Amino acid sequence: MALTLDAAERNRERERPVIVSGTSSDAHTWNLVYLQLLVEELGYRVVNLGSCVPDELLISTCLRLQPIFVVLSSINGHGGQDGLRLIRKLRADGALRTLPVVIGGKLGVGGADPRIGADLAAAGFDAVFDDASDGPVLLRRFVHELTTGASRELR
Repeated sequence: MALTLDAAERNRERERPVIVSGTSSDAHTWNLVYLQLLVEELGYRVVNLGSCVPDELLISTCLRLQPIFVVLSSINGHGGQDGLRLIRKLRADGALRTLPVVIGGKLGVGGADPRIGADLAAAGFDAVFDDASDGPVLLRRFVHELTTGASRELR
């Protein structure tokens, strides 16, 4: 996927929001507040959908708001399972096929597992940050590389 933006596109893009969301089974909210503050610090307007977001709500919100990118977070260990189901649905919609989407947090109940990250990336996530990585640093790098067109070797 070509996810680079020229200067004029970057200015137009800043008018669109970034969506921050929990996965459908995850009731944690502190992580979403932290991510919202981080993304706002990077200069973006954030729509925070909160916790326990049904797949259909996230997809319909993406279609309606046309976000710049989506940040998903999981703390309960089911992010891998929820994320796979969600990204397959999202990528099946032609209008959302190239929408940049990242997922991070505790993606498996057993902790960090590179196989889960590989499966999520293969299914269509643009970046995957498990609980063994420094998610905030990698998210900042992802946003920088998305907006500058730099090489993106984040998985």
